[in-house]
Amino acid sequence: MRLNKYIARSGVTSRRKADTLIDEGRVRINGEVVKEYWYQVQDDDTVEVNGRVISPRRKVYLLLNKPKDTITTTDDEHDRDIVLDLIQLPEKDQLGLFPVGRLDRDTVGVLLITNDGDLAHRLMHPSYEIDKLYVIRTREPVKPHQLEQLLQGVELEDGPAAADRVTYVRPDDHHEIGLRLHEGRNRQIRRMMEALGHDVVHLERVNYAGLTAEGVRRGKWRRLEEHEVQTLRNKVGLK
Repeated sequence: MRLNKYIARSGVTSRRKADTLIDEGRVRINGEVVKEYWYQVQDDDTVEVNGRVISPRRKVYLLLNKPKDTITTTDDEHDRDIVLDLIQLPEKDQLGLFPVGRLDRDTVGVLLITNDGDLAHRLMHPSYEIDKLYVIRTREPVKPHQLEQLLQGVELEDGPAAADRVTYVRPDDHHEIGLRLHEGRNRQIRRMMEALGHDVVHLERVNYAGLTAEGVRRGKWRRLEEHEVQTLRNKVGLK
């Protein structure tokens, strides 16, 4: 593995900033300063940054069924409950974990948590158009013409927003709809419904990039299977 990538995978810093550490002579291999960021680290090499031995972290991929009243962040200045509080793992596996994207405090459902920055960045990038499916329950029934409005697009303060697909969850209950989209703007679903005059009383993400919370109780989590990780990587062009 290239030296700069080895440093980044160890959680010290980004690959670009790793180049700076190497240029400044702050990286040693087997006790000797190495300034070639393309150096290929061997299995028996000992790598130090600022005098501390480092090694790449094992990549961790978790699916959390997010409950209400939790903040989708790695820390909170107001000391509110955050999603990482729900994850119990050995300390070595907790380093560098972060949620992929955001669900607001009252939104529940599928949330991916990982330390794989390359995958997370691509999943969140608009160009990859990652599907997200939500179930929305409103206080007043959603009229059929409003479903069409959601498909055609509604005007928000940060520009128009449209659903990729929308339908009633059950034909006899117009208070609950399923909505699919690939955007991920702040509070986008709630704002789209508010633009139509609807108060959202329950919002759940039931599918993210093909992942569901099936078999995972609210507030609980599981590790992704290898084939699930590979499917995610395939979706965003990673090997």
